[in-house]
Amino acid sequence: MGPGVVVTGLTLGALAVVSLLAFQANGAQDRAVAANPTTSTAATTGGPAASATPTATPTPTAPTLPTAGTGTGLRVVYSVSTHYVWLIDPKKTPQVVATFPVTPGTVEPAPGSYPVYSRTQSGTGTDGKQIEHVVRFAQQNGVVFGFGAAVDGGTGAPPAAPAPTASASAPAASAGKTGGIRSSRADGQLLWDFAPKDTKVVVIP
Repeated sequence: MGPGVVVTGLTLGALAVVSLLAFQANGAQDRAVAANPTTSTAATTGGPAASATPTATPTPTAPTLPTAGTGTGLRVVYSVSTHYVWLIDPKKTPQVVATFPVTPGTVEPAPGSYPVYSRTQSGTGTDGKQIEHVVRFAQQNGVVFGFGAAVDGGTGAPPAAPAPTASASAPAASAGKTGGIRSSRADGQLLWDFAPKDTKVVVIP
């Protein structure tokens, strides 16, 4: 057998080995791809993720009732600095039955303790709006102070009243001043049910 025949045999054998190794490597790659599928385009390219569930706006936290100067017994406490109202019944646990924000008029009552002296189921505010559950507790310099709620649900402060003609019942000092303290209708109902005539109202700074 000549040298050419030997070389040809070796070459064919080498090609067969290379082909077999290539086939085995390709099979191993296919199995690896099947076991590890390609990650989604959104994940690899930084695409948008699933929409997050929207969260509700947190409700403002009511201030804590001051520990001193708020009186004793069944009472309504109103803070002229925070514009919050607390309904307090010492016979219940907890004693603070309800707490809610209010909107004052153009002037505030002086700090002190007052009895509810008048209540009106419905009427008309200085802004011409229908109001309900009016609970009056003080009169100072011709200005009547009391709680109430607008029937339309608005909680904004009533505008200044037009300047009245001075009289014994409405002195000129009250011109352009309002003492209505407005709440939501739901909170107004709570206060109406809680504070009959002669209920103590404590105004604090």
